[in-house]
Amino acid sequence: MKKLIALFAVTTMASSAAIAGVALSGSASVSYDDQGSSASATTYDADLTITGTAGASTLTATYDMEGANLSTTGVDLATTIGPVTVSADMHNTAETNLNDGDGDYRVAQDDTGITVSLDLPIGDATIGVDDSGDVTIGGTFSGVTVTHTNRNTADKTVVGASIAGMDIDVTNDKGTTTWSLGTTVSGVDLTLNSGNDVTAAFGLAGNTLTVSHFGADASVSANIADTNDAALFASTAKYAKEARAAYTTVAVTRDLTSGASITATYDTADDSLTLKAAVSF
Repeated sequence: MKKLIALFAVTTMASSAAIAGVALSGSASVSYDDQGSSASATTYDADLTITGTAGASTLTATYDMEGANLSTTGVDLATTIGPVTVSADMHNTAETNLNDGDGDYRVAQDDTGITVSLDLPIGDATIGVDDSGDVTIGGTFSGVTVTHTNRNTADKTVVGASIAGMDIDVTNDKGTTTWSLGTTVSGVDLTLNSGNDVTAAFGLAGNTLTVSHFGADASVSANIADTNDAALFASTAKYAKEARAAYTTVAVTRDLTSGASITATYDTADDSLTLKAAVSF
C-alpha cells in the first residue's frame, strides 16, 4: 500500500510539473450588428492559445473554437542555442483568393518559414536570416530602434523612437514611406498616421470612449496586368483594391463585474450599430 501511495505521489508530481510548463489563455465574444439598411447579423468568436515552455524553448499554438470543429490558426516554435535564436512558423494560414475588390493575392501564399537570428555585442544589434534569404539587422541605438531587412525584392526599414512623450514609428517599404504617432494629452490617448487615420480614447464615467476617423483610401491597381500571360498567376500577384471613402466609428466599452465587457460601436460607413459582449482569460 505504501509503495502504491508513493507511486501515486511521484506520478502526481510528474503530471504537475508537466502542467506547470503549459499555459492556457483565450477569449470569446458574441456580436449583434444591425448593419444599417441591410439585414442584421449575429457573429461569434472563440479563441484558445496554448503555450508550452521547456527551458529556453517555447511552442505557441492558437485555435478558433467557434463552429463544428477546432481550427488551427497558428503554430510557432522558438528556441535559443547560446546567442542563436531559431524561430519556426509551422502553420500555413488559410486565406481567400478572390477578385472581390480588397486586394487579395491571386494564389494562396505559403507563410510558413524558419528564421535564424544571432545577437551581436554591438549596440544590442541582432542579425537574422530566414529560409527565403532575406537578411534583417536590428538594434537600439541612443534610444532609437532601427530594423532593416535586405530582401530579394526590395528593402524595408523601420525606425521607432519615443521623443518628448511621443511614440514615433516610420517605415519605408519598397520605396513607400508611412508613419504613425502616438501620445497622451490630458488623459486622452491619441494616435494618428500617414493614412489620415486619427483615434482618441479616454475614460468617461467608468466607460472607455474611443472615437476613430479613417481617411479615404485610393484604389490600387492589380500589380500584374489582367492578361493570359504566364506571369498572371505569379505567387505575389494581387487583384485590384477598390477605393474606400472616409468614415468614422464611435465605440463605448464598459467592464462588467462579471469579468466580461460590453461594447457599443456606431459606424458611419454603413450607418450601423454593433453590440458586442466579450470575455478574456
